[in-house]
Amino acid sequence: MIPVYLCDDEPSVRRAVRSELEKEILISGYDMEVVCDTGSPRKLLDAARENGKRGIYFLDVDLKDGKYTGFTLGQEIRREDTRGFLVYVTAFGELAFETFRYKLEALDYIVKDDPEEMFRGIRRCLNVITERVQNEQEEDRPYFTVKFMDTVRHIPVDDILYFETGGKSHRIILHGIKGNIDFTGSIRELQKSLGKQFLRVHRAYLANVRHIRELDVRDKKIVFTNGEECFFSRKVKNELFRLLDLDFQT
Repeated sequence: MIPVYLCDDEPSVRRAVRSELEKEILISGYDMEVVCDTGSPRKLLDAARENGKRGIYFLDVDLKDGKYTGFTLGQEIRREDTRGFLVYVTAFGELAFETFRYKLEALDYIVKDDPEEMFRGIRRCLNVITERVQNEQEEDRPYFTVKFMDTVRHIPVDDILYFETGGKSHRIILHGIKGNIDFTGSIRELQKSLGKQFLRVHRAYLANVRHIRELDVRDKKIVFTNGEECFFSRKVKNELFRLLDLDFQT
């Protein structure tokens, strides 16, 4: 969950911004939470340091604080949270260029003279942040690359349930969450390249242990998270139990 921080020395503005943030987070189902709502830059910094996560910061520019303006507060936040999202909500639209002078890399600069326009800006920022975080997560996911007919497919490793030897020599069937792919390959080579997340549960099957839902010990079957099944051999039964116990504990 991404923490959201709000710093504005006008209580009425803080209440309005927080209300809009919480409403939009609830309606859109964003994985976010307003964790700090304050007029004090120091309290915001303390809360951010204690939390220690990448955050979203809605800041006023004119904070009427002896030490901090919104820009110098942004600089301090940047030292602590280099990947956080800074959004300025202020009455001084003409100061937007200052965010560049301070090298703050602010996401947006919302003028609060018009409440409806301010609320639209807040909603726009939350949507942009969500898209950026999702894109970053997609880029960080490991992919399995396979040539399928005349095309090359890149499939997230976490979307693969298991591999099965096909009816013909050197044919492999990839069973995935979004469907199956038949390609040329070797179970043994796949096992070497994919690592510990995949276990050779049978001479014909290589299973993604993260997608195993349960074991049918009597019939020696693995049941995957989508209901599909494959067989496992007696010699890997104890290893399967060990892996599943570890998964359940975490």
